[in-house]
Amino acid sequence: MQTITIANEILLEEVSQLLRKGNHVTIRTKGNSMLPFIRGGKDRVTLVPAEGLRKGDIVLAKIAPGHFVLHRIRRLEGNTVILMGDGNLRGTERCDRASIAGKVEKIIRPDGRTTDCGSRTEQRKARLWETLLPVRRILLAAYRRIYRIKA
Repeated sequence: MQTITIANEILLEEVSQLLRKGNHVTIRTKGNSMLPFIRGGKDRVTLVPAEGLRKGDIVLAKIAPGHFVLHRIRRLEGNTVILMGDGNLRGTERCDRASIAGKVEKIIRPDGRTTDCGSRTEQRKARLWETLLPVRRILLAAYRRIYRIKA
C-alpha cells in the first residue's frame, strides 16, 4: 500500500467540507494536546457534523486561517466557544460556533477498540479531568513516563 502525506491545512479543510455536507469522517490524530484521552499518531477519531454542542465535547475547530485543533469545549459563551486540549496545562483557544467543523463521536484505538465520547462514563471522565487541572502537570508527566511519550 502506498502512503501519501497531505498537509493538515489541506486535509482538514476537506474534512471540514465533508462534515458540513453531513458525512462522518475518520482521521488519524496527530500531536499530544489531547493526552491521555487521545494519543496522537496512534488513535483515530470519527468526526460527525457539529450539532448540539455542549461543554465537554471534543471538536475539530478552525481557530485561524489554515489552523485547526482537536480540543475539548471548556465553555460556551453565546456564540463564542472556549477550547482547551486535555494535555494542555494552560492556554485556551476561542472561536465562534460556525468555526466548529465537527465533533468527535468515537475514538478508535490501534487494536480496534472504540470509545463512545458521548457516553456518561466518558463525560464523567472529562469532568473529572477538568477538576484535576491544578495537578495535571504531575499526572501528565507520570503518564508520559509510563508510556514513554515525548513531550
